Amino acid sequence: MSAKESTFADRLLGRVSPAGLLSLVAPVTAIVFAALVTMVILGLIGAPPVDTLVAMGEYAVRPRSIVLTLNAATYFYLSALAVAIGFKMNLFNIGVDGQYRLAALTAAAVGGAVALPAPLHVALIIFVAVLVGAGWAAIAGLLKVRRGVSEVISTIMLNAIATALGSWLLNKERLAVEVAGSNNIGTKPIPASGQVPGLAIVSGTQTKVFGLILLSIAMGVLFHVVINRTRFGFDLRATGRSEPAAVASGVNVKRMILVSMILSGAVAGLVGMPQLLGSSYSYSLDFPTGLGFTGIAIALLGRNHPVGIAFGALLWAFLNTSAGILQLKKISPDIVNIMQGVIVLSVIVAYELVHRYQVAAEQRRVSRQMANTPAEEGTPA
Repeated sequence: MSAKESTFADRLLGRVSPAGLLSLVAPVTAIVFAALVTMVILGLIGAPPVDTLVAMGEYAVRPRSIVLTLNAATYFYLSALAVAIGFKMNLFNIGVDGQYRLAALTAAAVGGAVALPAPLHVALIIFVAVLVGAGWAAIAGLLKVRRGVSEVISTIMLNAIATALGSWLLNKERLAVEVAGSNNIGTKPIPASGQVPGLAIVSGTQTKVFGLILLSIAMGVLFHVVINRTRFGFDLRATGRSEPAAVASGVNVKRMILVSMILSGAVAGLVGMPQLLGSSYSYSLDFPTGLGFTGIAIALLGRNHPVGIAFGALLWAFLNTSAGILQLKKISPDIVNIMQGVIVLSVIVAYELVHRYQVAAEQRRVSRQMANTPAEEGTPA
């Protein structure tokens, strides 16, 4: 290594605190631990652990698998961002699942019913999805600020209501039509003017990456700017860390709770858009479900940071895609679910240990400073 490269490395390492290094090591350690647990389970069921994991990795790096991973990561990322907005405010928005499904259903129905020029058509569909997601989340926000109802309870109930309402709307007598060539039913197909073309950025396959992956990236950048570079983001983080301190500094906590829930729901409304506008073009009975709960796990894995969430979304999508090879080897794909669950649990434990270490280190630092500070004149040492 040259002297110039050595100086750059020294500067880079000098900017990273021990606590920061621990925060980076924690998720990596959790992933390695999850892989070891998975290998033990594979050994117990009679499958070759190393060969199975190698096969999963080789399958996931095929061109088509890479595209599928990027596509899944696109909506996983949006889901995790929606959850992270609530987490920053110390709110647990479990209702992302119901919010995005109801938003996708409504947006699909509107998109299939109108005819507009391409940009306006896509914009209208996305606007409707954002509006429905925000409106559905606002119910939980109002219940919390007006009646003190826990957002955990209200969003769980709203998920159930959204599921029932979606089933009622997705009926041949209302919004649904028969899907050609199958026994499935769905909303009227969105015409070409409302579809977002895919991106052929991976060679070796005809499958394309969702065009709305660009929207997902833009939302991550916007999330970072709003949370870390605006007064609103500062008030949101301050309220999440200490509500009494935020009140003392003049923050309207009830307003922040309501606005945070609305923003979380608005982002949740986007979760179904990559699939709807890039592949399905209709909301049918087989539209992806459960993405909201996946977003919770990814937000925890990424510590609510847009870059960390991106890595978490890619990891989750990678594992989901690599599960496709397991059935060919006569191994249950539920192994992937076990690995994902162990990762989440391990990450939570690792982050808690890092937090305790940071608190103890800070206490030791303060104690050393107090011990080295000379006593003022007239004050007993």
